[in-house]
Amino acid sequence: MRWLRISGRLAVIVPLTIVTYLTLVVVVFPYGWLKRISRGPEAAGRCVGRWRTAVFHAWAGWIAAVLGIRFQVEGRPPSPPFFLVSNHLGYLDVIVLASQVRCVFLAKSEVAGWPAIGTICRAVDTIFIDREIKRDIPRAMGRIRRVVDTGRGVVIFPEGSSTKGDTVMRFRPSLLEAAASAGHPVSYAALSYRTPAGSAPAHLAVCWWGEMRFLSHLMGLLAVPRIHASLSFGEERIQERDRKTLARRLQYAVEERFQPVV
Repeated sequence: MRWLRISGRLAVIVPLTIVTYLTLVVVVFPYGWLKRISRGPEAAGRCVGRWRTAVFHAWAGWIAAVLGIRFQVEGRPPSPPFFLVSNHLGYLDVIVLASQVRCVFLAKSEVAGWPAIGTICRAVDTIFIDREIKRDIPRAMGRIRRVVDTGRGVVIFPEGSSTKGDTVMRFRPSLLEAAASAGHPVSYAALSYRTPAGSAPAHLAVCWWGEMRFLSHLMGLLAVPRIHASLSFGEERIQERDRKTLARRLQYAVEERFQPVV
């Protein structure tokens, strides 16, 4: 039964992802080039950006359904343009959040080099950042501001790494520089997962952390019959000009809504 479930889900996820990627490459990008000729680069960037996030949003919703994700959503998701921060439990967070809001993600630069996944991330306009190179942070922050200026939302995981869900790690102020310097209010959300009785616990089957190998973890995730995702959006937006103060306030706000996985 385990391998039957894994095979069945892969048989849907793989072609669905290929079709989504081809839609971007064959339809959305050429449309953007035509728009650039007729309306100029700014209008083209805004239009193509919104189409990319719309296609990504639809794909995430379909994948969530295939994976048997049951949502418990509290609060109201922000409307674009927005900055949104959340605790980080693993790669499934991207699907969960993208299925609820139309957005672009900030991701570590290593993801860009992952086979297939890196290509797809670039196609949906993921912003990559190398946190080990200080001069790369201003470049990434500039990209974030341009995305928000085109009327889209940006999701940031300020912990900088995924966890097993026992606590919320300290938020890194540098990742919030774009919002702080622009004085832009920041929305926040808290994520948590549960698995049904008899399945592997969520902190092992869903959360991806430590030295877990991606492929073996993915197979375990695909084998889980259902995943209960709890997503709690904050009611207010937090605004601070000082990035350290902004990071502290957002961390406290997420901690108040966070339900430990472990």
